[in-house]
Amino acid sequence: MINIIYEDNHLLVVEKPINIPTQEDNTKDKDLLTMLKEYIKDKYNKPGNVYLGLVHRLDRPVGGIMVFARTSKAASRLSEQVRNKTFKKTYNAVVMGNINKEGKLVDYLLKDEKKNIVKVDKNGKEAILNFKKLNFKDNMSLVKINLETGRSHQIRVQMSHYGYPLFGDQKYNKTSKVGEQIALFSKKIEFIHPTTNEKLVFELDLPNRYPFTIFK
Repeated sequence: MINIIYEDNHLLVVEKPINIPTQEDNTKDKDLLTMLKEYIKDKYNKPGNVYLGLVHRLDRPVGGIMVFARTSKAASRLSEQVRNKTFKKTYNAVVMGNINKEGKLVDYLLKDEKKNIVKVDKNGKEAILNFKKLNFKDNMSLVKINLETGRSHQIRVQMSHYGYPLFGDQKYNKTSKVGEQIALFSKKIEFIHPTTNEKLVFELDLPNRYPFTIFK
């Protein structure tokens, strides 16, 4: 069962479970977008196809808070907020090593579509994130990350590039072990409601799983 955090006629705010794709991919595994369309269809007894707009994404192994648009108008207005950077996303990650207290990372990221990996490359797109260390234990740092850009695998690639790969990241952390879950979590989102113009803020607690639990 998906954790529904907030819903009205325009929005659906949910907690994405780990290891579920945001939208259908080539695995054809059940995806969150399809699940939520079924939820709306059942709850409101809607005939035919249900509209649900995808405003932003989370990588398959990553869990946390997301917002979906229930109307095309809401989707358009939320997407505009993403473009003009008034849509704020805050992540928590556990990285290997004792990272600096805080900083800003600016890189250019290029995606290899065939291998589904991203690398730092001067021919790529600009990627900017800000981070702040919240705690350090067991040679791992709990960091808060705010994205200024929304590139594919951005947090994972940039942190790894500077020598602080995420715990359990099977793609970009050479020391991660099979079966470990990536320690990246979409903790908080802030945006303006597409019709009421009210500022909305939604935040979740840290997950109850290792290594997040050592920082609680």
